[in-house]
Amino acid sequence: MTERQFVGIYPVGPTTSPVTRRDTRNAVCSHIENHRDELVEFLSELVAAQSLPGEEQPAQELMIERFESLDLDVDAWEPDADALAGHPAFFETTPYEEYGYEGRENVAATRAGTGDGRSIAFSGHVDVVPPDPVSDWTFDPWDTHEEDGRLYGRGTYDMKGGIAAFVAAFEAIDALGIELAGDVTLQTTIEEEAGGVGGVLSALERGYQPDAAIIPEPSGIPTVGVASAGVMYFRVRVPGKAAHTAYKFLGVDAVGEAFKLYQALEELHERRNERIEDYQPAINQYAEAEGSTTNLSLTDIYVPGSWTSTVPGEAVMEFRVGWPPSAHQDRDDVRTEIEETIAAVVADDEWLADNPPELEWFGWSTDPHEVDFDSEFFQLVCEDVEAVTGGTVDYRGGLGGNDERFYNRYYDIPCPSVGPRGANGHAADEYVDVDSLVETAQIHALTMLDWCGVAEE
Repeated sequence: MTERQFVGIYPVGPTTSPVTRRDTRNAVCSHIENHRDELVEFLSELVAAQSLPGEEQPAQELMIERFESLDLDVDAWEPDADALAGHPAFFETTPYEEYGYEGRENVAATRAGTGDGRSIAFSGHVDVVPPDPVSDWTFDPWDTHEEDGRLYGRGTYDMKGGIAAFVAAFEAIDALGIELAGDVTLQTTIEEEAGGVGGVLSALERGYQPDAAIIPEPSGIPTVGVASAGVMYFRVRVPGKAAHTAYKFLGVDAVGEAFKLYQALEELHERRNERIEDYQPAINQYAEAEGSTTNLSLTDIYVPGSWTSTVPGEAVMEFRVGWPPSAHQDRDDVRTEIEETIAAVVADDEWLADNPPELEWFGWSTDPHEVDFDSEFFQLVCEDVEAVTGGTVDYRGGLGGNDERFYNRYYDIPCPSVGPRGANGHAADEYVDVDSLVETAQIHALTMLDWCGVAEE
Protein backbone atom coordinates (compact mmCIF):
# COMPACT_ATOMS: atom_id res chain seq x y z
CA MET A 1 0.00 0.00 0.00
CA THR A 2 1.17 3.53 -0.76
CA GLU A 3 1.90 5.65 2.28
CA ARG A 4 -0.40 8.68 2.42
CA GLN A 5 -0.76 11.73 4.64
CA PHE A 6 -4.15 11.86 6.35
CA VAL A 7 -5.05 15.47 7.11
CA GLY A 8 -7.40 15.77 10.07
CA ILE A 9 -10.86 17.32 10.09
CA TYR A 10 -12.10 16.13 13.48
CA PRO A 11 -13.08 18.62 16.23
CA VAL A 12 -10.29 19.13 18.76
CA GLY A 13 -9.19 21.59 21.40
CA PRO A 14 -8.48 25.20 20.36
CA THR A 15 -4.72 24.83 20.82
CA THR A 16 -4.37 21.70 18.68
CA SER A 17 -2.63 22.49 15.41
CA PRO A 18 -3.22 20.99 11.95
CA VAL A 19 0.19 19.35 12.28
CA THR A 20 -0.98 17.53 15.40
CA ARG A 21 -4.13 16.39 13.61
CA ARG A 22 -2.13 15.13 10.66
CA ASP A 23 0.38 13.38 12.88
CA THR A 24 -2.36 11.69 14.87
CA ARG A 25 -4.10 10.38 11.78
CA ASN A 26 -0.86 9.18 10.25
CA ALA A 27 0.08 7.44 13.49
CA VAL A 28 -3.26 5.63 13.67
CA CYS A 29 -3.12 4.49 10.04
CA SER A 30 0.51 3.40 10.38
CA HIS A 31 -0.32 1.39 13.49
CA ILE A 32 -3.05 -0.48 11.60
CA GLU A 33 -0.71 -1.18 8.68
CA ASN A 34 2.05 -2.37 11.01
CA HIS A 35 -0.36 -4.76 12.74
CA ARG A 36 -1.94 -6.26 9.62
CA ASP A 37 -0.75 -9.75 10.65
CA GLU A 38 -2.68 -9.47 13.91
CA LEU A 39 -5.77 -8.33 11.97
CA VAL A 40 -5.54 -11.40 9.72
CA GLU A 41 -4.89 -13.67 12.69
CA PHE A 42 -7.98 -12.45 14.52
CA LEU A 43 -10.12 -12.79 11.40
CA SER A 44 -8.86 -16.37 11.03
CA GLU A 45 -9.90 -17.12 14.60
CA LEU A 46 -13.31 -15.62 13.92
CA VAL A 47 -13.76 -17.74 10.78
CA ALA A 48 -12.79 -20.87 12.73
CA ALA A 49 -15.57 -20.05 15.23
CA GLN A 50 -18.23 -21.57 13.01
CA SER A 51 -21.40 -19.51 13.34
CA LEU A 52 -24.24 -20.53 11.07
CA PRO A 53 -27.65 -18.83 11.37
CA GLY A 54 -29.20 -19.97 14.62
CA GLU A 55 -25.82 -21.19 15.89
CA GLU A 56 -23.92 -17.92 16.25
CA GLN A 57 -22.73 -18.27 19.84
CA PRO A 58 -19.20 -19.64 19.17
CA ALA A 59 -18.29 -16.43 17.36
CA GLN A 60 -19.99 -14.27 19.98
CA GLU A 61 -17.99 -15.91 22.76
CA LEU A 62 -14.83 -14.98 20.87
CA MET A 63 -16.04 -11.40 20.46
CA ILE A 64 -16.86 -11.09 24.16
CA GLU A 65 -13.36 -12.25 25.02
CA ARG A 66 -11.81 -9.76 22.60
CA PHE A 67 -13.94 -6.85 23.78
CA GLU A 68 -13.15 -7.59 27.42
CA SER A 69 -9.43 -7.62 26.61
CA LEU A 70 -9.84 -4.02 25.38
CA ASP A 71 -11.44 -3.02 28.69
CA LEU A 72 -14.72 -2.13 27.02
CA ASP A 73 -18.07 -2.09 28.80
CA VAL A 74 -19.52 -5.34 27.41
CA ASP A 75 -23.24 -6.05 27.22
CA ALA A 76 -24.47 -9.44 25.95
CA TRP A 77 -28.15 -10.32 25.73
CA GLU A 78 -30.65 -12.65 24.10
CA PRO A 79 -33.29 -10.98 21.92
CA ASP A 80 -36.89 -10.89 23.14
CA ALA A 81 -39.26 -11.65 20.27
CA ASP A 82 -42.34 -10.63 22.27
CA ALA A 83 -40.87 -7.22 23.01
CA LEU A 84 -39.98 -6.69 19.35
CA ALA A 85 -43.27 -7.96 17.90
CA GLY A 86 -44.96 -4.56 17.79
CA HIS A 87 -42.19 -2.90 15.79
CA PRO A 88 -42.99 -2.15 12.12
CA ALA A 89 -39.73 -3.86 11.08
CA PHE A 90 -40.49 -7.08 12.96
CA PHE A 91 -41.10 -10.46 11.40
CA GLU A 92 -40.32 -13.97 12.58
CA THR A 93 -37.09 -15.09 10.96
CA THR A 94 -36.52 -18.67 9.90
CA PRO A 95 -33.70 -19.23 12.48
CA TYR A 96 -36.02 -17.96 15.20
CA GLU A 97 -38.72 -20.39 14.13
CA GLU A 98 -36.21 -23.25 14.27
CA TYR A 99 -34.02 -22.28 17.23
CA GLY A 100 -35.75 -19.50 19.17
CA TYR A 101 -33.46 -16.89 20.75
CA GLU A 102 -32.28 -18.76 23.83
CA GLY A 103 -28.50 -19.10 23.83
CA ARG A 104 -28.11 -16.71 20.89
CA GLU A 105 -26.62 -13.46 22.15
CA ASN A 106 -25.97 -10.08 20.64
CA VAL A 107 -22.93 -8.24 21.96
CA ALA A 108 -22.34 -4.49 22.33
CA ALA A 109 -19.07 -3.15 23.75
CA THR A 110 -18.78 0.55 24.55
CA ARG A 111 -16.00 2.99 25.43
CA ALA A 112 -17.57 6.11 26.89
CA GLY A 113 -16.25 9.39 25.52
CA THR A 114 -14.45 11.86 27.73
CA GLY A 115 -16.42 14.86 26.57
CA ASP A 116 -19.56 15.83 24.72
CA GLY A 117 -18.55 14.47 21.33
CA ARG A 118 -20.92 12.67 19.00
CA SER A 119 -21.45 8.92 19.38
CA ILE A 120 -20.87 6.23 16.80
CA ALA A 121 -21.52 2.50 16.46
CA PHE A 122 -19.83 -0.07 14.27
CA SER A 123 -22.07 -3.09 13.82
CA GLY A 124 -21.42 -6.40 12.09
CA HIS A 125 -23.18 -9.74 11.89
CA VAL A 126 -21.34 -12.90 12.90
CA ASP A 127 -23.68 -15.37 11.18
CA VAL A 128 -22.48 -16.85 7.90
CA VAL A 129 -24.21 -19.00 5.32
CA PRO A 130 -23.37 -22.73 5.11
CA PRO A 131 -20.35 -23.56 2.92
CA ASP A 132 -22.07 -26.54 1.28
CA PRO A 133 -21.13 -28.25 -0.89
CA VAL A 134 -17.72 -28.25 0.79
CA SER A 135 -16.38 -30.38 -2.08
CA ASP A 136 -16.53 -27.26 -4.29
CA TRP A 137 -13.95 -25.48 -2.12
CA THR A 138 -10.25 -25.46 -2.93
CA PHE A 139 -9.49 -24.87 0.76
CA ASP A 140 -11.12 -25.79 4.05
CA PRO A 141 -13.86 -23.15 4.47
CA TRP A 142 -13.30 -22.97 8.25
CA ASP A 143 -9.48 -22.80 8.13
CA THR A 144 -8.33 -19.62 6.40
CA HIS A 145 -5.73 -19.74 3.66
CA GLU A 146 -3.78 -16.67 2.47
CA GLU A 147 -2.51 -16.56 -1.09
CA ASP A 148 -1.74 -13.73 -3.52
CA GLY A 149 -3.05 -11.08 -1.15
CA ARG A 150 -6.35 -12.90 -0.60
CA LEU A 151 -7.58 -14.55 2.58
CA TYR A 152 -9.92 -17.46 1.81
CA GLY A 153 -12.56 -18.83 4.18
CA ARG A 154 -16.26 -18.73 4.95
CA GLY A 155 -17.10 -15.27 6.27
CA THR A 156 -13.82 -13.56 5.37
CA TYR A 157 -15.76 -11.37 2.94
CA ASP A 158 -19.32 -11.53 4.28
CA MET A 159 -18.73 -10.16 6.80
CA LYS A 160 -16.33 -11.19 9.54
CA GLY A 161 -13.62 -9.28 7.69
CA GLY A 162 -15.47 -6.05 8.39
CA ILE A 163 -15.77 -6.93 12.06
CA ALA A 164 -12.04 -7.63 12.31
CA ALA A 165 -11.44 -4.26 10.62
CA PHE A 166 -13.38 -2.16 13.11
CA VAL A 167 -11.80 -4.03 16.01
CA ALA A 168 -8.35 -3.23 14.54
CA ALA A 169 -9.41 0.41 14.12
CA PHE A 170 -10.38 0.76 17.74
CA GLU A 171 -7.30 -1.13 18.93
CA ALA A 172 -5.05 1.33 17.09
CA ILE A 173 -6.66 4.36 18.70
CA ASP A 174 -6.58 2.69 22.11
CA ALA A 175 -2.96 1.53 21.77
CA LEU A 176 -1.83 5.07 20.94
CA GLY A 177 -3.56 6.46 24.01
CA ILE A 178 -5.96 8.64 22.02
CA GLU A 179 -9.08 9.52 23.98
CA LEU A 180 -12.24 10.24 22.03
CA ALA A 181 -14.77 12.83 23.11
CA GLY A 182 -17.77 10.79 21.96
CA ASP A 183 -18.92 7.27 22.80
CA VAL A 184 -17.83 4.39 20.56
CA THR A 185 -19.80 1.13 20.47
CA LEU A 186 -18.51 -1.99 18.75
CA GLN A 187 -21.39 -4.36 18.13
CA THR A 188 -21.78 -7.89 16.79
CA THR A 189 -25.21 -9.28 16.04
CA ILE A 190 -27.00 -12.42 14.93
CA GLU A 191 -29.16 -13.60 12.01
CA GLU A 192 -28.56 -10.84 9.45
CA GLU A 193 -28.60 -13.51 6.75
CA ALA A 194 -32.20 -14.21 7.74
CA GLY A 195 -33.30 -10.59 8.15
CA GLY A 196 -31.56 -9.24 11.25
CA VAL A 197 -34.66 -8.77 13.40
CA GLY A 198 -33.10 -10.46 16.43
CA GLY A 199 -29.82 -8.65 15.75
CA VAL A 200 -29.59 -4.96 14.91
CA LEU A 201 -33.27 -4.27 15.59
CA SER A 202 -32.90 -5.84 19.02
CA ALA A 203 -29.81 -3.70 19.70
CA LEU A 204 -31.57 -0.50 18.68
CA GLU A 205 -34.57 -1.33 20.84
CA ARG A 206 -32.21 -2.07 23.74
CA GLY A 207 -31.06 1.54 23.55
CA TYR A 208 -28.02 1.40 21.29
CA GLN A 209 -29.05 4.39 19.20
CA PRO A 210 -25.90 6.36 18.32
CA ASP A 211 -25.68 9.62 16.43
CA ALA A 212 -24.28 7.69 13.46
CA ALA A 213 -23.31 4.14 12.51
CA ILE A 214 -21.29 2.13 10.02
CA ILE A 215 -21.94 -1.46 9.03
CA PRO A 216 -18.85 -2.87 7.28
CA GLU A 217 -20.63 -5.11 4.82
CA PRO A 218 -18.23 -5.76 1.91
CA SER A 219 -19.04 -2.68 -0.15
CA GLY A 220 -15.74 -2.86 -2.04
CA ILE A 221 -14.13 0.43 -1.00
CA PRO A 222 -13.91 3.06 -2.42
CA THR A 223 -17.45 1.97 -3.24
CA VAL A 224 -19.84 2.65 -0.36
CA GLY A 225 -23.16 0.90 0.30
CA VAL A 226 -26.07 3.34 0.36
CA ALA A 227 -29.30 1.36 0.03
CA SER A 228 -31.13 -1.92 0.42
CA ALA A 229 -34.11 -3.47 -1.29
CA GLY A 230 -37.51 -4.25 0.06
CA VAL A 231 -37.70 -8.03 0.32
CA MET A 232 -40.57 -10.45 0.93
CA TYR A 233 -41.05 -14.19 0.61
CA PHE A 234 -44.33 -15.88 -0.26
CA ARG A 235 -45.56 -19.41 -0.80
CA VAL A 236 -48.43 -20.57 -3.05
CA ARG A 237 -50.05 -23.96 -2.46
CA VAL A 238 -51.87 -25.05 -5.60
CA PRO A 239 -54.39 -27.90 -5.35
CA GLY A 240 -54.84 -30.57 -7.97
CA LYS A 241 -56.56 -33.96 -7.94
CA ALA A 242 -54.38 -37.00 -7.45
CA ALA A 243 -54.93 -40.04 -9.65
CA HIS A 244 -52.95 -42.97 -11.04
CA THR A 245 -50.99 -41.71 -14.04
CA ALA A 246 -52.48 -44.52 -16.12
CA TYR A 247 -55.82 -42.79 -15.59
CA LYS A 248 -54.63 -39.20 -15.86
CA PHE A 249 -58.07 -38.22 -17.16
CA LEU A 250 -59.41 -38.83 -13.65
CA GLY A 251 -57.03 -36.33 -12.05
CA VAL A 252 -55.99 -32.70 -12.26
CA ASP A 253 -52.28 -31.96 -12.54
CA ALA A 254 -51.40 -29.47 -9.77
CA VAL A 255 -48.08 -28.64 -11.43
CA GLY A 256 -49.86 -27.64 -14.62
CA GLU A 257 -52.21 -25.42 -12.64
CA ALA A 258 -49.25 -23.93 -10.76
CA PHE A 259 -47.56 -23.13 -14.05
CA LYS A 260 -50.43 -20.81 -14.95
CA LEU A 261 -49.73 -18.80 -11.81
CA TYR A 262 -46.01 -18.88 -12.47
CA GLN A 263 -46.50 -17.43 -15.97
CA ALA A 264 -48.70 -14.64 -14.61
CA LEU A 265 -46.13 -13.74 -11.95
CA GLU A 266 -43.33 -13.74 -14.54
CA GLU A 267 -45.38 -11.31 -16.62
CA LEU A 268 -45.84 -9.18 -13.50
CA HIS A 269 -42.05 -9.21 -13.03
CA GLU A 270 -41.64 -7.84 -16.55
CA ARG A 271 -44.33 -5.16 -16.10
CA ARG A 272 -42.80 -4.02 -12.83
CA ASN A 273 -39.41 -3.57 -14.46
CA GLU A 274 -40.96 -1.61 -17.33
CA ARG A 275 -42.79 0.63 -14.87
CA ILE A 276 -40.24 1.07 -12.06
CA GLU A 277 -37.28 3.34 -12.69
CA ASP A 278 -33.88 1.64 -12.68
CA TYR A 279 -31.98 2.25 -9.45
CA GLN A 280 -28.50 3.47 -10.35
CA PRO A 281 -26.60 2.18 -7.28
CA ALA A 282 -27.85 -1.31 -8.18
CA ILE A 283 -26.51 -0.94 -11.71
CA ASN A 284 -23.23 0.36 -10.28
CA GLN A 285 -23.01 -2.90 -8.37
CA TYR A 286 -24.00 -5.12 -11.31
CA ALA A 287 -24.14 -3.64 -14.81
CA GLU A 288 -26.31 -6.62 -15.77
CA ALA A 289 -29.04 -5.28 -13.47
CA GLU A 290 -30.01 -2.59 -15.98
CA GLY A 291 -33.67 -3.05 -16.77
CA SER A 292 -34.11 -5.47 -13.87
CA THR A 293 -33.53 -3.66 -10.58
CA THR A 294 -36.83 -4.93 -9.26
CA ASN A 295 -37.30 -8.68 -9.28
CA LEU A 296 -39.84 -11.42 -8.66
CA SER A 297 -38.33 -14.88 -8.72
CA LEU A 298 -39.47 -18.46 -8.27
CA THR A 299 -37.05 -19.96 -5.76
CA ASP A 300 -38.51 -23.43 -5.20
CA ILE A 301 -41.24 -25.74 -6.48
CA TYR A 302 -42.08 -29.15 -5.09
CA VAL A 303 -44.82 -31.76 -4.99
CA PRO A 304 -45.52 -33.02 -1.46
CA GLY A 305 -45.50 -36.83 -1.31
CA SER A 306 -44.74 -37.14 -5.01
CA TRP A 307 -44.78 -40.57 -6.65
CA THR A 308 -43.86 -41.34 -10.26
CA SER A 309 -47.14 -43.12 -10.95
CA THR A 310 -49.34 -40.41 -9.42
CA VAL A 311 -50.81 -37.27 -10.97
CA PRO A 312 -49.65 -34.48 -8.61
CA GLY A 313 -52.42 -33.64 -6.16
CA GLU A 314 -50.68 -30.52 -4.85
CA ALA A 315 -47.84 -28.27 -5.97
CA VAL A 316 -46.06 -25.72 -3.79
CA MET A 317 -44.16 -22.75 -5.18
CA GLU A 318 -42.00 -20.33 -3.19
CA PHE A 319 -41.05 -16.88 -4.43
CA ARG A 320 -38.91 -13.91 -3.47
CA VAL A 321 -39.90 -10.38 -4.48
CA GLY A 322 -37.45 -7.51 -4.19
CA TRP A 323 -37.73 -3.83 -5.06
CA PRO A 324 -35.40 -0.80 -4.77
CA PRO A 325 -36.10 2.63 -3.25
CA SER A 326 -36.89 3.95 -6.73
CA ALA A 327 -40.06 1.82 -6.76
CA HIS A 328 -41.64 4.14 -4.17
CA GLN A 329 -43.60 1.20 -2.78
CA ASP A 330 -44.02 -0.28 0.66
CA ARG A 331 -44.80 -3.87 1.56
CA ASP A 332 -48.57 -3.38 1.44
CA ASP A 333 -48.36 -2.03 -2.11
CA VAL A 334 -46.34 -5.01 -3.31
CA ARG A 335 -48.53 -7.56 -1.52
CA THR A 336 -51.63 -6.09 -3.13
CA GLU A 337 -50.11 -6.25 -6.61
CA ILE A 338 -49.13 -9.92 -6.22
CA GLU A 339 -52.43 -10.93 -4.63
CA GLU A 340 -54.40 -9.24 -7.42
CA THR A 341 -52.29 -11.01 -10.07
CA ILE A 342 -52.99 -14.40 -8.52
CA ALA A 343 -56.68 -13.59 -8.07
CA ALA A 344 -57.03 -12.70 -11.76
CA VAL A 345 -55.66 -16.10 -12.83
CA VAL A 346 -57.94 -17.90 -10.38
CA ALA A 347 -61.02 -16.04 -11.62
CA ASP A 348 -60.35 -17.07 -15.22
CA ASP A 349 -59.62 -20.75 -14.52
CA GLU A 350 -62.47 -23.21 -13.97
CA TRP A 351 -60.50 -25.54 -11.68
CA LEU A 352 -58.77 -22.85 -9.63
CA ALA A 353 -61.96 -20.84 -9.25
CA ASP A 354 -63.53 -23.84 -7.48
CA ASN A 355 -60.27 -24.90 -5.80
CA PRO A 356 -58.41 -21.65 -5.01
CA PRO A 357 -54.71 -21.77 -4.11
CA GLU A 358 -53.48 -20.73 -0.69
CA LEU A 359 -51.12 -17.75 -0.49
CA GLU A 360 -48.82 -17.47 2.54
CA TRP A 361 -46.33 -14.68 3.31
CA PHE A 362 -43.41 -15.94 5.37
CA GLY A 363 -39.83 -15.13 6.36
CA TRP A 364 -38.19 -11.94 5.06
CA SER A 365 -40.51 -8.94 5.14
CA THR A 366 -38.73 -5.61 4.80
CA ASP A 367 -39.12 -2.21 3.18
CA PRO A 368 -36.31 -0.60 1.16
CA HIS A 369 -34.06 2.14 2.49
CA GLU A 370 -31.65 4.76 1.22
CA VAL A 371 -29.02 6.65 3.22
CA ASP A 372 -29.34 10.42 3.63
CA PHE A 373 -26.80 11.51 1.03
CA ASP A 374 -26.82 15.09 2.37
CA SER A 375 -26.09 14.18 5.99
CA GLU A 376 -22.89 15.49 7.53
CA PHE A 377 -21.89 11.99 8.55
CA PHE A 378 -22.24 10.49 5.09
CA GLN A 379 -20.16 13.30 3.58
CA LEU A 380 -17.50 12.79 6.25
CA VAL A 381 -17.34 9.05 5.59
CA CYS A 382 -16.89 9.67 1.86
CA GLU A 383 -14.01 12.06 2.58
CA ASP A 384 -12.29 9.48 4.76
CA VAL A 385 -12.80 6.73 2.17
CA GLU A 386 -11.15 8.86 -0.49
CA ALA A 387 -8.35 9.97 1.87
CA VAL A 388 -7.40 6.35 2.61
CA THR A 389 -7.94 4.69 -0.77
CA GLY A 390 -6.96 7.56 -3.05
CA GLY A 391 -9.99 6.65 -5.14
CA THR A 392 -13.34 8.27 -5.87
CA VAL A 393 -16.36 7.14 -3.92
CA ASP A 394 -19.01 5.24 -5.86
CA TYR A 395 -22.41 4.05 -4.61
CA ARG A 396 -23.90 0.57 -4.59
CA GLY A 397 -26.98 -1.16 -3.18
CA GLY A 398 -30.67 -1.68 -3.66
CA LEU A 399 -30.76 -5.30 -4.84
CA GLY A 400 -30.65 -7.15 -1.51
CA GLY A 401 -31.78 -6.52 2.05
CA ASN A 402 -29.33 -5.59 4.80
CA ASP A 403 -29.12 -4.36 8.38
CA GLU A 404 -28.46 -0.73 7.45
CA ARG A 405 -32.19 -0.29 6.86
CA PHE A 406 -32.93 -0.45 10.59
CA TYR A 407 -30.79 2.62 11.32
CA ASN A 408 -31.72 4.66 8.25
CA ARG A 409 -35.41 3.89 7.76
CA TYR A 410 -36.72 3.47 11.30
CA TYR A 411 -34.44 5.54 13.55
CA ASP A 412 -33.17 8.32 11.27
CA ILE A 413 -29.56 7.40 12.11
CA PRO A 414 -27.20 7.82 9.12
CA CYS A 415 -25.59 4.47 8.38
CA PRO A 416 -23.73 3.56 5.19
CA SER A 417 -21.88 0.30 4.65
CA VAL A 418 -18.10 0.67 4.36
CA GLY A 419 -16.28 -2.60 3.88
CA PRO A 420 -13.52 -4.42 2.02
CA ARG A 421 -13.15 -5.82 -1.46
CA GLY A 422 -13.31 -9.53 -2.22
CA ALA A 423 -15.55 -12.07 -3.91
CA ASN A 424 -17.57 -15.29 -3.69
CA GLY A 425 -19.77 -14.37 -0.76
CA HIS A 426 -22.29 -17.21 -0.25
CA ALA A 427 -20.22 -19.32 -2.65
CA ALA A 428 -17.19 -21.60 -2.69
CA ASP A 429 -13.70 -20.11 -2.19
CA GLU A 430 -14.98 -16.93 -0.58
CA TYR A 431 -12.14 -14.48 -0.03
CA VAL A 432 -11.30 -10.96 1.14
CA ASP A 433 -8.57 -8.73 -0.27
CA VAL A 434 -6.19 -8.19 2.66
CA ASP A 435 -4.97 -4.75 1.52
CA SER A 436 -8.57 -3.55 1.38
CA LEU A 437 -9.15 -5.02 4.83
CA VAL A 438 -6.35 -2.82 6.17
CA GLU A 439 -7.77 0.19 4.33
CA THR A 440 -11.21 -0.52 5.78
CA ALA A 441 -9.77 -0.48 9.30
CA GLN A 442 -8.00 2.81 8.54
CA ILE A 443 -11.24 4.37 7.27
CA HIS A 444 -13.08 3.22 10.39
CA ALA A 445 -10.39 4.66 12.63
CA LEU A 446 -10.35 8.05 10.89
CA THR A 447 -14.13 8.21 11.05
CA MET A 448 -13.98 7.59 14.81
CA LEU A 449 -11.53 10.49 15.14
CA ASP A 450 -13.48 12.81 12.87
CA TRP A 451 -16.96 12.13 14.16
CA CYS A 452 -16.41 11.64 17.87
CA GLY A 453 -13.63 14.21 18.24
CA VAL A 454 -10.42 13.88 20.19
CA ALA A 455 -10.44 14.94 23.83
CA GLU A 456 -8.39 18.00 24.69
CA GLU A 457 -5.03 17.29 26.25
